[in-house]
Amino acid sequence: MMSVVKIVCFFLLTSRLNEARRIKGIRAADTEQRAPMTLKEPHVSSSVFRLFREDEDNCIVDPLQLHTLTSCGFNNSNPLIIITHGWSVDGMMESWVLRLATALKTTLINSNIVITDWLSLAHQYYPIAVQSTHTVGKDIAHLLTSLQVHYQFPLRKVHLIGYSLGAHISGFAGSYLEGPEKIGRITGLDPAGPLFEGMSPTDRLSPDDAEFVDAIHTFTQERMGLSVGIKQAVGHYDFYPNGGDFQPGCDLRHIYNHISEYGLLGFEQTVKCAHERSVHLFIDSLLNKERQSMAYRCSDNSAFVKGLCLDCRKNRCNTLGYNINKVRSGTSKRLYLITRPYMPYKLFHYQLRIQFVNQIEMIKPSIIISITGTKDESGDLPIPIPETISGNKTFTSLITLDKDLGDLMLLKLHWEGSALWKKVWNQVKTIMPWGSPKSKPLLTVGKISVKAGETQERTSFCAKKIDENQLEMSEDKVLVRCKEDVPKQRRRKPSQHV
Repeated sequence: MMSVVKIVCFFLLTSRLNEARRIKGIRAADTEQRAPMTLKEPHVSSSVFRLFREDEDNCIVDPLQLHTLTSCGFNNSNPLIIITHGWSVDGMMESWVLRLATALKTTLINSNIVITDWLSLAHQYYPIAVQSTHTVGKDIAHLLTSLQVHYQFPLRKVHLIGYSLGAHISGFAGSYLEGPEKIGRITGLDPAGPLFEGMSPTDRLSPDDAEFVDAIHTFTQERMGLSVGIKQAVGHYDFYPNGGDFQPGCDLRHIYNHISEYGLLGFEQTVKCAHERSVHLFIDSLLNKERQSMAYRCSDNSAFVKGLCLDCRKNRCNTLGYNINKVRSGTSKRLYLITRPYMPYKLFHYQLRIQFVNQIEMIKPSIIISITGTKDESGDLPIPIPETISGNKTFTSLITLDKDLGDLMLLKLHWEGSALWKKVWNQVKTIMPWGSPKSKPLLTVGKISVKAGETQERTSFCAKKIDENQLEMSEDKVLVRCKEDVPKQRRRKPSQHV
């Protein structure tokens, strides 16, 4: 019951504070400037750092007693990854922390995995916990500075991974470090939105905080005037799976399932489902190396789901998660993708482009296609046509499949026809002779092309004969690869050469 009360208070308090901070342009209750971190004075950490060890209890590392690094098994030759959790409702370390640490250690055997434990500060009402993010950022910066000074450990070998408030903490840690060298990488997993949305780069995670910054946004849907995750881009690459708001299997219609399973904590579980999806997408990228999720740059999610953005030229696509291609740019890149509701999350993206030519009747058809490739078949795929077709028009749509079809060979097209069209046509048949060319509704289709996002291969399909490009209602039409579209050797995946 207390957890639910805290969440309600969180929404009520942060909604008011967020608006006040937007107006004033300052961080509430934060009076200190972010000066560079130095070692001139002893720094008493408010956080506990635990070196993760798979087969033993995690070992506490004390920045003031660096010999604890050696006794805990820290290897100065290996890269360092620091995981930082977010706001805590119940004061307990969430289970995803150890799952992420285990996935990192299993995949990256030669690495140092450290967990930042700031539960004593995080287990407060949300606005109070926000005030502590600078403090925890300083703690991490001091640890890294100590490693620099006493062990000559390069910052470029450091990767900070922060979830929710932990994402901004990681950014603050990077900004506190002095000198020309920056942290190698910061990954923000659904960075917190309340009290950070709309703030200047100095008051949140930003691309300036590390050599490379990436973020995964999974719960930016507004509730009561604010979103749990931040909407704005905060990195060099910002990923918005499924639009970045709700995630498959996490929308509010599942709250009843969560309530039946968790009781009054059901609302909390619904919120965590989408918010934590960012973590599990990152874990997925570590555990399923053969099914890396590809995302594509687009102006917004609306354009993406229309199939308008499946291009990998000039770094317009990238791999979501740990194996991202670290390409810096002057402006943040927003990338979109569709995922499954469970692991492995990867879906294969295809762009469908249909040309309608010389269409005389004004028709809003209901189309079903199926594609046959060298590896698999798509099965029947309903293609929604949102507008009436007349004259010459090209329609583009996004198709997602959980399997790779291979090289595309055949496409079957079926015009289902709407219930209204079928009713009208049945009435016409009672008045006019069957098969009258002037009364039979026809759909005139030109070239159909399908582009595979993962390989960037575009395949064009045509009717077997020039005079076979008209489709009757309820008719199936098989299209083959156009003569000029000869099979090509499959290219390397974009993630290898973006």
